[in-house]
Amino acid sequence: MLVRDAMSTVVLTIGPTHTLRQAAALMAARRVGAAVVLDPDAGGIGILTERDILDSVGLGQNPDSERTHAHTTNDVVFAAPTWTLEEAAHAMAHGGFRHLIVLDRGEPAGIVSVRDIIRCWAPARQHVPA
Repeated sequence: MLVRDAMSTVVLTIGPTHTLRQAAALMAARRVGAAVVLDPDAGGIGILTERDILDSVGLGQNPDSERTHAHTTNDVVFAAPTWTLEEAAHAMAHGGFRHLIVLDRGEPAGIVSVRDIIRCWAPARQHVPA
């Protein structure tokens, strides 16, 4: 199975000046664990994850004044839609992260997460009558 078969095509994109609270609200509303941060001034595409927000709050930083650019990962590993799920899982395990931005022709086409991969690999839940 390929990344394109598992990825979410709902890509939340935010800017570098959003506050962490704004980012968290948008992520919660869309029920996603990561947002793509588009920052033309910094030269590209980054990612902000729920863990980045949690780390900031855990340090006592104010989510109403902290901006996403200060918490965005810009050294991003990107996946291609044609990668296998094994390739994506290897990249995640090797890099220690749970989300990969999927680029198609240089543009964000989706995000694949560990959850997406597990969903594809694990058998579907079956309701067992009591």
